[in-house]
Amino acid sequence: MEQNRRDVLRIASIMGLAVAAGLIKPGEAWAQAQDWNKSAFDAKNLGDTVKALGGSNAAASSAVQIEAPDIAENGAVVPVAVSSTLPNVQQIAIVVEKNPAALSGTFAIPAGTEPYVATRVKMAQTSNVHALVKADGKWFVATKEIKVTLGGCGG
Repeated sequence: MEQNRRDVLRIASIMGLAVAAGLIKPGEAWAQAQDWNKSAFDAKNLGDTVKALGGSNAAASSAVQIEAPDIAENGAVVPVAVSSTLPNVQQIAIVVEKNPAALSGTFAIPAGTEPYVATRVKMAQTSNVHALVKADGKWFVATKEIKVTLGGCGG
């Protein structure tokens, strides 16, 4: 795991140097590294997000775990971690129901990789946070309500 982290840091450093030297433009580096699914990020709710990600629906599953605080004192930086015990996980997505753009992020999970992601999301207000996991071509979901007491997207 430590070697993978070093590889990511090494690649990020090289890309940063190439941008700083003017060899590539920032947009070119991003376009090469990530496929953009605009319709998924424009979706306003869980159902539309699942459809935009290629699914028809998401089944509730106890094999999907979401770790996040019950109360976030600062909605600008809310830690959220998602893990799963499902076999053959291909993708993990985080959806914040009441945000202007519901989809906070998607993460490709390569074969043989532990299905775990951790990030910080920005929340406009108290909301349900959904952890979506795609395994064997099917979508599964776990939900947790997080109460936001200060800050957030809306101020």
